[in-house]
Amino acid sequence: MSHPAVGRQRLPRHIQHEHRDGNPAAFRWSVLLNSGLSALQLAIGIGFGSLALIGDALHNLGDVAGLLLGWGAERLSALPANRQFTYGFGRSTQLASMINAALILMASAVVIVEGVQRLAKPVELTPGPVAVAALLGIAVNLGSARLFGHNHSHDLNRRAAVVHLLTDAAVSAAVLVSALLIQFTGIHWLDPFTGIGVGLAVAWSGWTLLRQSVLVSLDGIPPGIDRDAVERTLAELPGVAAVHHIHIWGMSTSQTALTAHLLRDPQQVDDMALLHRAKAELAQLGIDHSTLQLEPLQLD
Repeated sequence: MSHPAVGRQRLPRHIQHEHRDGNPAAFRWSVLLNSGLSALQLAIGIGFGSLALIGDALHNLGDVAGLLLGWGAERLSALPANRQFTYGFGRSTQLASMINAALILMASAVVIVEGVQRLAKPVELTPGPVAVAALLGIAVNLGSARLFGHNHSHDLNRRAAVVHLLTDAAVSAAVLVSALLIQFTGIHWLDPFTGIGVGLAVAWSGWTLLRQSVLVSLDGIPPGIDRDAVERTLAELPGVAAVHHIHIWGMSTSQTALTAHLLRDPQQVDDMALLHRAKAELAQLGIDHSTLQLEPLQLD
């Protein structure tokens, strides 16, 4: 299966530099479903004393905020470039991912602190409604993740949304198991213990997303791009003697750019043919936009 960048390279030049506008239905339905789920989980968690379920609800609320940010950023990134923003607005998706990560980390801290406090003073809860709400959380989050399809892996913004939804499903599964154990054992400290575990799992997913977002924002090579493979591919092109000044960065969470200098023998290769082949090879490696400077090989 070819990388989406291959299709991008085949578009007309004036369209290649427009950022993709993903299917908004996945974001829209995920926001609606998770908003309703969060409200229900908060009501049941507070009403029946489940910190684990409250933690799950807070994480879901953080995901709703993140989904809204991601949705808005994706719409903004689809706007064409102008004279001031010559790269367009693709970086808005990077900012959304970073803010999303910060929200998740804050929510996890609240749950962990409350869990530690409740370990000292366990609160009795009613497991039945908590288990039902957790089961509903699993269904809603798995269904929402499925809405994004299988094409999210090349977009950090959408991949973040899917990872969070799947994490929520796992968290809801933990809450469900905890509620069932409390139902059969009567050990109520299992709920704050599970809440702390939920908080730690959420914090880990937030930290991973924050690390990736900062990397891309600092013009680091985006995840999924192998620099050695890129350099090797360029160096093995017919007529190319050497490659230098390679720079790779993310124009958005879904598009990658490259600039490089190719030292070639103009007697052995046609420049236009070399450029076309180089761009096609780079597209297979996930490079959407490439600018290559050809330099003559100095023969003795």
